[in-house]
Order: sequence, then C-alpha cells, then structure tokens
Amino acid sequence: MALDHADATEMNMPDRSRRRWIKRTVLGVGIVSLGIAALAVADADRADSGTPLFVRRLGEGGPLLVFLPGIGGTTRYWELVVAPLQDRFRLALVDLLGFGRSPKPWTTYSVSRHLAELERVIAPLATNEPVVLVGHSLGARLGLAYAARHPAQVRALVLVSMPYFADGDNGDNAKRVVGRRDHGWIWTHMVPFALACLLGRRLLGWAAPMLAGDLPREVAEDMNQMTWRSSTSTMWEVIYRYDLTADVLRLPPSLAVTFLHGDQDESAPLEGIRDVARLRPSVAVHVREGADHRLPLKHRAWVREQIVAAMAR
Repeated sequence: MALDHADATEMNMPDRSRRRWIKRTVLGVGIVSLGIAALAVADADRADSGTPLFVRRLGEGGPLLVFLPGIGGTTRYWELVVAPLQDRFRLALVDLLGFGRSPKPWTTYSVSRHLAELERVIAPLATNEPVVLVGHSLGARLGLAYAARHPAQVRALVLVSMPYFADGDNGDNAKRVVGRRDHGWIWTHMVPFALACLLGRRLLGWAAPMLAGDLPREVAEDMNQMTWRSSTSTMWEVIYRYDLTADVLRLPPSLAVTFLHGDQDESAPLEGIRDVARLRPSVAVHVREGADHRLPLKHRAWVREQIVAAMAR
C-alpha cells in the first residue's frame, strides 16, 4: 500500500533532525577549534627578542646562591622557601626561559637553549667567585647539566626532587613514571597538556588560586605564567628526551653535589637518585620521610637547613 504525503513527511523527520544535529555539532567543533587555534597563535612571543631571563636578587652579603625552579615554578616559588636566608647569603632567583617573567619565544625549548640563556645570567654572577646552584625538579636537571658544561662557574650543587631516568633519547621510562602520578595522562600526552596550559593561562587563570588546593596562592597564580609552547616543549626536550647520565659522569670529582629528596615522590622516584649515587658515589643524598615532589614548599625549614649544611661540604 502506498504511503500518503503526510506519512512520508513524518518518516523523514528523524533523518532531517539527525542531519541538523550533525551540522550544528560540526559547526560548534569548528568554531571551538578556530578559537583554540587563535589562542595558541597568540600565546607566545613571536619574536625571539633576546631579552635576558628575569632575576630577582635578595640579600647583600655572603656567598651567592642561584635558584632555579621546576616546570611552572617561578622566582616566587623559591622566595617562599629561602627568603629567610638573605640575612646570611646573596640569593639570585631565576625565572627559566618560557616561564614566569622571563621571555616566552616561539622556539624549541631544548636543553642547549635553556643552558645558553642561563649562561647569560650565571656567567656574570660567577665572575669573582663560583656560585652555588640550587634547583628544584626541572631546575635541578638544568643545574646539573649546566655544572657539567661550566664547572669553573659552580662551587656546589644542591638538587631538590630531581627526576632522573636513564632513558637514552626515547623517554619511555620517564613517561611511564610521570604517567603514574595524579592526572599523569595529561603530562604524558602533549595535546591535553598543551590544552590545559593554554586554557589555564588564557581563560581560567583567575580561578587558579581557588582550584589549587593546598598550594600557596603565589605558586598557583604563577603556574599560568607559561605558554603551551614553553611547557610542552620543555617537558619533551628536557624531561623526556634528555638523559642526564653523561652529565653526571662529566661533573668534576671535586664538585660537591647534594641531593634532597622525598621518599614519597611519585613524579621523581627516589630510585632514580639511588642510580645517580651508584654512578657517582661521592654525592650526598638526604631523604625526607613522607615528603613528595613539593618538598621545598612542605618542608621549608628542613630544605633551608640542608642548603646551609651543603655550603660547608
């Protein structure tokens, strides 16, 4: 029996509704994608201006200590921890390339580029006497690599919560370890990591202090002072792809190296530092029980005490 016109129209309605839904979805995804792309293009200094890294100086007398933060950290991170030391030492707190108040060029944030920018800051500071380099996480890795290349400029190393993965250049072990931490899938997959950095910096930065849990307000605010390019490229080039083993072996035997680490650090497991100690038995390893990767923030007095003790080595 033939369908009349009304019946045929009624049967076609679900198909038309489905097509409209698909078109609207595609249009919405396209608009969002274009918006994200526009933000991504705008989220970097297109010109590599050559402006030096931002440095905050504290203290007027005593030996000079240079502090390098972890990924997303800034001078304010270290200032919260070590400001009381300015009565005894001169402190230079550095924002790494692509972070904090330092330039954020559209570039490859390789180890060599980071070290070149650090040299512009550290070499003048070490003109009269070598400095003590203190680094946390990413900053610890860069500090060790810097000392291996410029041993005459560095008096001692204090490396806090340093990730060490003997990976070669494939980064599989590093990604596996980092992936086990909370929200680790974001840190090990560059697209969601880039989106998280981009949206946090451009759209949700105002909410960072409210979403940061027990992080100090200054640290939460400064986590958004990195671009998606500086964060993902640095993570890939310095954490995942770069094996520090050759640098560990290049350190001068006379250089005092102190590791400060928490035994509950999921981002940088203590086993990695034990591996470094086997490569270089002269290093000092001090472990804080119950401490995680935020060792400097959660155990400030202990970290300060260990830094002062390391000065006497």
